[in-house]
Amino acid sequence: MNLATFRALRHRDFRLLFFGQLVSMVGTWMQSIAQGWLVYRLTGQPAMLGIATFASLAPAFLLSPLGGVLADRLDPRRLAMLTQGGLLLQALLLAVPTLAGQVGIKFILLLALFMGVVNAFDLPAGRVLVTRTVPQEDLPNAIALVSTLFHGSRILGPSLAGLVVAAAGEGWCFLLNAFSYLAALGGLWAMRTPPFEKPPKGPSILSNLRESVLHVHRHRRLRRLFTLMGLVCLLAFPYITLLPAFARDVLRTDARGLGWLMGSGGAGATLGALILASRSDSRQVPRIMVGSTLILGVFLMLFAASRDLRVACLLILPVAVAMVLHNTANMTLVQLNLPDHLRGRVMALHGMVFLGAVPLGSLLAGLAAQRLGIPWTMVLGGAGCSLAALAHALLARRERTQAQ
Repeated sequence: MNLATFRALRHRDFRLLFFGQLVSMVGTWMQSIAQGWLVYRLTGQPAMLGIATFASLAPAFLLSPLGGVLADRLDPRRLAMLTQGGLLLQALLLAVPTLAGQVGIKFILLLALFMGVVNAFDLPAGRVLVTRTVPQEDLPNAIALVSTLFHGSRILGPSLAGLVVAAAGEGWCFLLNAFSYLAALGGLWAMRTPPFEKPPKGPSILSNLRESVLHVHRHRRLRRLFTLMGLVCLLAFPYITLLPAFARDVLRTDARGLGWLMGSGGAGATLGALILASRSDSRQVPRIMVGSTLILGVFLMLFAASRDLRVACLLILPVAVAMVLHNTANMTLVQLNLPDHLRGRVMALHGMVFLGAVPLGSLLAGLAAQRLGIPWTMVLGGAGCSLAALAHALLARRERTQAQ
């Protein structure tokens, strides 16, 4: 690893975006861990963890195409400031009744739905904004660094959440998250991106969405990338949803133990993102994506078999490394195969795959855990993930053979 790993940080606007989001994401992970612990403490049902995740992500799945169109038509910086303000409000509304000891599961689910709606517009705005803060040659590095930011915050955020929940309760995590959004808003306000040129009035939103869907459908490589992302999100990603129940009922630990578990995953995720950020040869990215998906499936099965917190913390490292390598490599390959005028819309569709498959997978995983148990649910997800990687590799080889 060398200075080239962080070359996108040479650009002032990207630095403001990066460090503002760094503070915000630590708070977001604190809220995520505290909310999962609170839901399981109130209900004691793994299925309810899946329902809460479904509630927070399903609206984003339904509305993200609209968010992508707006990210192409409106100033993404102003749109991001609006959505970050909405997320600040959501955290405050969750903090107040929790601190007062009067929060209920229905109110938590309602605010999770609200967060999902806001994220439907925040995610595509953020992705388009990255492309406006760096030149094209630094875009793959910027994407990898943003992934590093997202997952690196998992090291500190969950660890702090475990300490705060154990010492003062979940409500303080929600309140600290609300304050963390001020850093993101400050960074967005200070940016000096080029003046936004509103595109000329053209086709309707539905026509724009249809154009982006057809673009993905007509390109076999994009179809395969979207399909693999969907399968990995459906089968493997829901293990994160089940971690509060896995920590308490399988590993027999408390909120601090859950924080250590998530923090270890964050360390692995950060390492995975830095591995890609340090590579400048994009020709290696397809192999990295397939190999990491296979590793993800194998180590997820091993993680499911662990019964000791220290062993689980070690095994979650390669799981997290592989998950981030797959996710970042997949997103990078999609970005490199897109024309600029479709970038916001197609990346919104890519986000839809994630935001559709993860809540559906979390819901199914929660229900399966009620019947099969948490470990067996994770084992089945890991096995399916490895099979999906093998199928993707075989299809890619067949396409290359036919092209020769």
